[in-house]
Amino acid sequence: MDSVEKARISDVPQIYQLINFFANKDEMLARPLSEIYENIRDYFVSREGGQVVACAALHINWSDLAEIRSVAVSEESQRKKAGTQLVEACLAEAKGLGLSTIFCLTYKPAFFESCGFSQVDKMQLPRKVWTECYRCPKFPDCEEVALVYHAK
Repeated sequence: MDSVEKARISDVPQIYQLINFFANKDEMLARPLSEIYENIRDYFVSREGGQVVACAALHINWSDLAEIRSVAVSEESQRKKAGTQLVEACLAEAKGLGLSTIFCLTYKPAFFESCGFSQVDKMQLPRKVWTECYRCPKFPDCEEVALVYHAK
Protein backbone atom coordinates (compact mmCIF):
# COMPACT_ATOMS: atom_id res chain seq x y z
CA MET A 1 0.00 0.00 0.00
CA ASP A 2 1.30 3.44 -0.94
CA SER A 3 1.61 6.21 1.63
CA VAL A 4 -1.19 8.51 2.77
CA GLU A 5 -1.55 11.70 0.75
CA LYS A 6 -4.00 14.53 0.20
CA ALA A 7 -6.75 13.64 -2.25
CA ARG A 8 -6.93 15.10 -5.74
CA ILE A 9 -9.98 16.07 -7.78
CA SER A 10 -9.41 12.99 -9.95
CA ASP A 11 -9.87 10.81 -6.81
CA VAL A 12 -13.45 11.95 -6.20
CA PRO A 13 -15.25 9.22 -8.20
CA GLN A 14 -13.26 6.49 -6.39
CA ILE A 15 -13.82 8.13 -2.97
CA TYR A 16 -17.53 8.35 -3.75
CA GLN A 17 -17.70 4.67 -4.72
CA LEU A 18 -15.74 3.58 -1.64
CA ILE A 19 -17.84 5.57 0.86
CA ASN A 20 -21.15 4.66 -0.69
CA PHE A 21 -20.26 0.96 -0.94
CA PHE A 22 -20.19 0.89 2.87
CA ALA A 23 -23.11 3.31 3.18
CA ASN A 24 -25.25 0.89 1.14
CA LYS A 25 -24.41 -1.74 3.77
CA ASP A 26 -25.50 0.68 6.56
CA GLU A 27 -21.93 0.80 7.91
CA MET A 28 -21.48 4.55 7.42
CA LEU A 29 -23.33 7.58 6.10
CA ALA A 30 -23.54 8.20 2.38
CA ARG A 31 -21.90 11.28 0.89
CA PRO A 32 -23.22 12.89 -2.30
CA LEU A 33 -20.75 13.33 -5.14
CA SER A 34 -21.20 17.12 -5.01
CA GLU A 35 -20.29 17.21 -1.30
CA ILE A 36 -17.09 15.25 -1.89
CA TYR A 37 -16.07 17.65 -4.67
CA GLU A 38 -16.88 20.67 -2.47
CA ASN A 39 -14.83 19.28 0.41
CA ILE A 40 -12.02 17.53 -1.48
CA ARG A 41 -9.42 19.52 0.49
CA ASP A 42 -10.65 17.72 3.64
CA TYR A 43 -9.75 14.28 2.27
CA PHE A 44 -6.72 12.05 2.57
CA VAL A 45 -6.38 8.86 0.54
CA SER A 46 -4.29 5.70 0.45
CA ARG A 47 -3.61 4.08 -2.90
CA GLU A 48 -2.63 0.69 -4.13
CA GLY A 49 -1.53 0.37 -7.73
CA GLY A 50 -2.88 3.83 -8.50
CA GLN A 51 -6.34 3.01 -7.13
CA VAL A 52 -7.82 4.68 -4.04
CA VAL A 53 -8.25 1.89 -1.48
CA ALA A 54 -8.96 4.02 1.59
CA CYS A 55 -10.04 7.54 2.50
CA ALA A 56 -10.74 9.80 5.46
CA ALA A 57 -11.59 13.46 5.87
CA LEU A 58 -10.85 16.13 8.46
CA HIS A 59 -13.70 18.63 8.41
CA ILE A 60 -13.25 21.83 10.41
CA ASN A 61 -16.34 22.91 12.34
CA TRP A 62 -15.07 25.81 14.44
CA SER A 63 -11.91 27.45 15.79
CA ASP A 64 -11.24 24.58 18.18
CA LEU A 65 -13.31 21.75 16.72
CA ALA A 66 -13.02 19.37 13.76
CA GLU A 67 -14.59 16.08 12.73
CA ILE A 68 -12.94 13.04 11.24
CA ARG A 69 -15.48 11.63 8.83
CA SER A 70 -15.86 9.30 5.88
CA VAL A 71 -13.21 6.81 6.99
CA ALA A 72 -13.52 3.95 4.52
CA VAL A 73 -11.10 1.15 3.66
CA SER A 74 -11.79 -1.30 0.84
CA GLU A 75 -12.54 -4.82 2.04
CA GLU A 76 -9.35 -6.11 0.37
CA SER A 77 -7.21 -3.52 2.19
CA GLN A 78 -8.66 -3.85 5.68
CA ARG A 79 -6.42 -4.98 8.55
CA LYS A 80 -3.36 -3.46 6.86
CA LYS A 81 -3.30 -0.26 8.99
CA ALA A 82 -4.65 1.99 6.19
CA GLY A 83 -7.49 3.27 8.37
CA THR A 84 -5.16 3.96 11.28
CA GLN A 85 -2.69 5.78 9.03
CA LEU A 86 -5.47 7.94 7.61
CA VAL A 87 -6.79 8.86 11.06
CA GLU A 88 -3.24 9.67 12.17
CA ALA A 89 -2.84 11.94 9.13
CA CYS A 90 -6.08 13.74 10.02
CA LEU A 91 -4.96 14.14 13.65
CA ALA A 92 -1.56 15.47 12.55
CA GLU A 93 -3.21 18.02 10.28
CA ALA A 94 -5.59 19.03 13.08
CA LYS A 95 -2.64 19.53 15.42
CA GLY A 96 -0.80 21.57 12.80
CA LEU A 97 -3.85 23.79 12.42
CA GLY A 98 -4.06 24.29 16.20
CA LEU A 99 -7.32 22.40 16.66
CA SER A 100 -7.72 21.07 20.19
CA THR A 101 -10.78 18.82 19.90
CA ILE A 102 -11.49 16.29 17.17
CA PHE A 103 -14.65 14.20 17.20
CA CYS A 104 -16.24 11.50 15.13
CA LEU A 105 -19.63 9.86 14.85
CA THR A 106 -19.33 6.21 13.92
CA TYR A 107 -20.83 2.74 13.88
CA LYS A 108 -17.32 1.35 14.60
CA PRO A 109 -16.30 2.88 17.95
CA ALA A 110 -13.67 0.23 18.78
CA PHE A 111 -11.58 1.31 15.78
CA PHE A 112 -11.53 4.95 16.92
CA GLU A 113 -10.84 3.94 20.51
CA SER A 114 -7.75 2.12 19.22
CA CYS A 115 -6.67 5.49 17.76
CA GLY A 116 -6.95 7.29 21.12
CA PHE A 117 -10.55 8.52 20.99
CA SER A 118 -12.92 8.26 23.97
CA GLN A 119 -16.67 7.74 23.85
CA VAL A 120 -18.86 10.66 24.92
CA ASP A 121 -22.56 11.32 25.05
CA LYS A 122 -23.65 12.88 21.73
CA MET A 123 -25.35 15.64 23.69
CA GLN A 124 -21.89 16.82 24.81
CA LEU A 125 -21.03 17.80 21.25
CA PRO A 126 -21.59 21.49 20.43
CA ARG A 127 -24.78 22.56 18.70
CA LYS A 128 -22.72 23.46 15.61
CA VAL A 129 -22.33 19.72 15.02
CA TRP A 130 -26.08 19.17 15.00
CA THR A 131 -26.72 21.48 12.06
CA GLU A 132 -25.56 18.67 9.76
CA CYS A 133 -27.47 16.01 11.70
CA TYR A 134 -30.78 17.69 10.87
CA ARG A 135 -30.17 17.00 7.18
CA CYS A 136 -29.39 13.32 7.72
CA PRO A 137 -32.03 10.77 6.67
CA LYS A 138 -31.37 8.86 9.92
CA PHE A 139 -32.14 11.88 12.14
CA PRO A 140 -33.31 11.73 14.91
CA ASP A 141 -32.91 7.95 15.21
CA CYS A 142 -29.14 7.94 14.80
CA GLU A 143 -27.29 4.93 16.16
CA GLU A 144 -23.83 6.38 15.62
CA VAL A 145 -21.53 6.58 18.62
CA ALA A 146 -19.81 9.88 19.44
CA LEU A 147 -16.10 9.86 20.28
CA VAL A 148 -13.68 12.67 21.04
CA TYR A 149 -9.91 13.09 20.80
CA HIS A 150 -8.20 15.90 22.69
CA ALA A 151 -4.96 17.06 21.10
CA LYS A 152 -2.03 17.35 23.45
